[in-house]
Order: sequence, then C-alpha cells, then structure tokens
Amino acid sequence: MPVIVVANPKGGVGKSTLATNLAGYLAAQGHAVMLGDTDRQQSSRAWLDLRPPGLRSIATWDVDHNEIARPPKGTTHAVLDTPASLHGKRLDSILKLADHVLVPLQPSIFDILATRDFLQTLGEVRAVRQGDVRIGVVGMRVDARTRAADQLSRYCEEAGLPVLGMLRNTQNYVQLAAHGLTLWDVAPGRVERDLPQWEGITAFIASR
Repeated sequence: MPVIVVANPKGGVGKSTLATNLAGYLAAQGHAVMLGDTDRQQSSRAWLDLRPPGLRSIATWDVDHNEIARPPKGTTHAVLDTPASLHGKRLDSILKLADHVLVPLQPSIFDILATRDFLQTLGEVRAVRQGDVRIGVVGMRVDARTRAADQLSRYCEEAGLPVLGMLRNTQNYVQLAAHGLTLWDVAPGRVERDLPQWEGITAFIASR
C-alpha cells in the first residue's frame, strides 16, 4: 500500500491543497484512499468534514501527533498532510512510512532558500533507503512561462530532484476546497486548464 507524504517545513506553500487534491484523484481512480493530517491546524481534516455525501469516498486516517502508525487493512493508498516546521524525530517517523514524498514549493527565492536544508535531508534519506522512497517537487502557484519557473527548475535540477509539475495560481483550488471538493469532483470542462498540470504528478505516484 503506497503512503504518499506531502511535506515542506515552510508554511503557506500549499501542502493541504496538494494533499486533498491528490486524495481526490486517487478516490476518482477507484482506490480505497485515506487522508491523514499531522498538522495541529487540521486543515485537511476540516476539508474532509466539508466533503458532501455521495462523492467518492475519502476516509479519515486518524493520526496521533506523537506516534504515526500505518493505516488499517483494506486501504489501498494513504496520503499524509504534514505541518510546517517538520523536523527531528517527528520527520524521521513520517519518512519511515513514506513510499513517495511530494514537496510543494513556490518559485520565490525566499521559499527556495527556506526549503534548501529540508531537500538536502530528503536526499540523504533517499540515499540511505536506496530507492525505497521516491521524492519529487511540485511547483505551486507557478506560471510555467516565467523566469521564476525557470529558476525553480534549475534549483531542483541542481538538487537532483525532479519537478513533477507546476500548478498555476487559480481560484479553482480555493473555491473547490471551500466545498470539500477537488478537481476530480467537478465537470472536466470547469478545470480543463488544471487537469493536464497533474499528469506528471499522477504518473509519479503510480510508479513504484
């Protein structure tokens, strides 16, 4: 059962947006998916409470802040949203569960610098686990045609990490989240500019 961790120690980079839409995609594919939230703000958990009945099910993964156990049997995929300032033993325990780690990152130089040490830590974890965990970066609120996007791509290339996709800055995510929805819960025509930007991300989590 793949466990997909969404992590970045910097706040405000879009972790919950990425985690909830990822869970929505997996549910749309017919998987038995659980969504966990280790952030004290419980943004993803609150989002689940808003999700209308009748939509594809996303179960709550009850995660203790101090001890993280694997999801129960019957789950095919798990997505874990994590807090800002993630480090130390708590980071270690989360990464031990992870099959995939997605790092949402905005193209601002301040965001890049704030994430540098974290990406280095992930590289060390990957080296120790010898390919047992796969790590990729997702550009958040990015116009792929800009110099900022080029800067983000160059930085990730130097860090040896793939950029899986760049998600544009759009109110679609904000408006859908307010109703417990994801891109995969509405008519494709409504989000036709957004869905193609997820192709690299979904291909990445499908690979083992």
